[in-house]
Amino acid sequence: MEKIQYALWKNTDESHQQFSERLRSSVAPDLLSYSPQALSLAVVDDAVAAASAYRMECTRPAPDALLSIWLHSAIGRGDYETVLDDSVARYWGYLVCESSPLPDTHSHSGGDRTPGMNQVVFLRKPPRLDRESWLEAWQGQHTAVAIDTQSTFVYRQNVIVRALSYGSAPYDAVVEECFPEAAIHSREAFYDAVDQPELYQQRQQQMMESCARFIDFDKIDCVPMSEYVFKR
Repeated sequence: MEKIQYALWKNTDESHQQFSERLRSSVAPDLLSYSPQALSLAVVDDAVAAASAYRMECTRPAPDALLSIWLHSAIGRGDYETVLDDSVARYWGYLVCESSPLPDTHSHSGGDRTPGMNQVVFLRKPPRLDRESWLEAWQGQHTAVAIDTQSTFVYRQNVIVRALSYGSAPYDAVVEECFPEAAIHSREAFYDAVDQPELYQQRQQQMMESCARFIDFDKIDCVPMSEYVFKR
């Protein structure tokens, strides 16, 4: 089985909420009609609007949504891309290898929303690191720091194998981190340190120092989104 992720952009005359509703009400059913093995969607909408201050953009504009589809083979993606051709302003597709240090334990599907927010981060490997050193710094060393310092309850690391769309940005990975509802409104809750200012500062500093080893902060897109699971 192969996992494909598509960065999606809305039409300029749509609000984020309108785009979210259209993707969920009409685009997702069209995609499901081709019987993917699994399908989920993360999209910017009103439910995560309060987290917009967390947003970081290298790509202008950053993607408005992230579609994840699991197929027996990426060769069979043509029908899905035909739907996207007719439904979004543009998209970039990537074949990815998923690692789940914190797997999703929820059982919902059918378009239900995962509680809280899904922070989606599009990563590029810094030129100063070769690929093996970058993966070791991120997956081998940083993973435990991210889990220990944040209130994350789902953590997916999607290493990009290859781009599937002409003109796709040279991203190297896509990160999906699900946080509880409180983290949308509170940075202390984000770092699982409510009413503990010293612990909050300590965890934030530890996280930033760890990230700096494998991320150039002016070369990432970090977008708070809502996650909707349609088929597991």
